[in-house]
Amino acid sequence: MALSTAIDISAPAERVWSILIDTQAWPRWGPSVRAVEHDGRFIRPGSRGRVQTAIGIRLPFLVTEFVDGEYWAWEVAGIPATGHRVSPVRDDQCRLYFDVPLLAAPYLAVCRAAVRRIRGMAEGAA
Repeated sequence: MALSTAIDISAPAERVWSILIDTQAWPRWGPSVRAVEHDGRFIRPGSRGRVQTAIGIRLPFLVTEFVDGEYWAWEVAGIPATGHRVSPVRDDQCRLYFDVPLLAAPYLAVCRAAVRRIRGMAEGAA
């Protein structure tokens, strides 16, 4: 079971997807992310690294699901974390979803802030 938050974005799905998989962008849109250690700029299936939380703790992560251009999910410190989906609505519009495991329901508020930040980044890049 999961809970979701979603937002419509006036930008192509490809632009939003590139923001989602760009580890250099994560601290800009992720309220709980201060820094990311990863062997490349963009995640891919099976990517591993470490994420530094907003309170300074560094935790390992693993990308557990990856459908290029559509969806990725991860676990942090071995615990299933958020899923990230992008669905095209039109050529110039998409819908972004963040999925949160039911046990992490309070984290949905953080995800709502993240999707709004991503919308600002994607629409500002137009």
